[in-house]
Amino acid sequence: MDTTEDYQRQASYGFNNGILENDTVGGFQSPFSPVVDKAINSITIITLFITMISLGCTMEIDKIKQHIARPSGVGIAVLAQFGIMPLTAFCLAKILQLGPIEAITVLICGCCPGGNLSNLFALALRGDMNLSIVMTTCSTVLALGAMPLLLYLYCQGFSGLEKAVPYTGIIIALVMTLVPCGVGIAINHWAPRYSKFIIKAGLSILLIATLAIGVMCCIFLGATVWMVLSPQIMAVAILMPFTGYLLGYTMSVIFKQNGPCRRTIAMETGCQNIQLCSTILKVAFPPEAIGPLFLFPMVYIVFQGAEALLLIFLFKMYQRFKPSNVGETSGQSDKGK
Repeated sequence: MDTTEDYQRQASYGFNNGILENDTVGGFQSPFSPVVDKAINSITIITLFITMISLGCTMEIDKIKQHIARPSGVGIAVLAQFGIMPLTAFCLAKILQLGPIEAITVLICGCCPGGNLSNLFALALRGDMNLSIVMTTCSTVLALGAMPLLLYLYCQGFSGLEKAVPYTGIIIALVMTLVPCGVGIAINHWAPRYSKFIIKAGLSILLIATLAIGVMCCIFLGATVWMVLSPQIMAVAILMPFTGYLLGYTMSVIFKQNGPCRRTIAMETGCQNIQLCSTILKVAFPPEAIGPLFLFPMVYIVFQGAEALLLIFLFKMYQRFKPSNVGETSGQSDKGK
């Protein structure tokens, strides 16, 4: 563990002294060769591009217009996404006394928009799929302005982070999500016969790319990869999605949403766009600065998915022993409400 402790001390020193643009941080040398670093960057960017196209293929313009015409559900969901998750990330970073580099990693994850996994989880929970897709769309678009603003505000609470956020790189990464998402929407609108294939291909490529990056990082990072599995980081990965699910559902109850909408908002709140988070951490930060912490989204997605699957299991058990009301489905319950 000496390597990990030395890295944390050096990286923290570099952040506190504003050293992000140099080749090294606090004397820490990047474990990646230029070829490996470029390979991981390329895989990360290509994966984000493809998965966002597949996300766009799930969106229908007519259904988006319907929710925009009566935006109460979307408004609550966006408030939950950009209110609950960034605040949760900030509070956890403070309570667990994370170092500067760890804190900014957690904040970026917390400020990300909703991810496409939330659509799958909402479907499994018999949620409102139209609302789920529109929520993902709106949070992705609004993230272009909301994410940099939230990072700026919350970074004021950490000494040394006020000027450490690479806003230009983050905005570029956000634009990279909007363009392919728009391409996917166009494909689904004008050539819908290709949508199912693209969605399946996107999920398959995401899985393969995640495994490939994980293997490469384990080989080249060695012992320093265990920094990501420190007790504080593991606690954040466990608590943050669970808090999002719980508070998202609570907020929807307060605003008197129906059952499918409640479950949808809970999933949309707790599920972050992990592909975008990984891209920002890998592309916007030098590897010497972020080190193995760019693997944090992969740790996060494990618990995000595991906790969602647990909730889905409990919901299925509830349905089995106490069937839900007739008509409470993703398509029926939303009509006439």
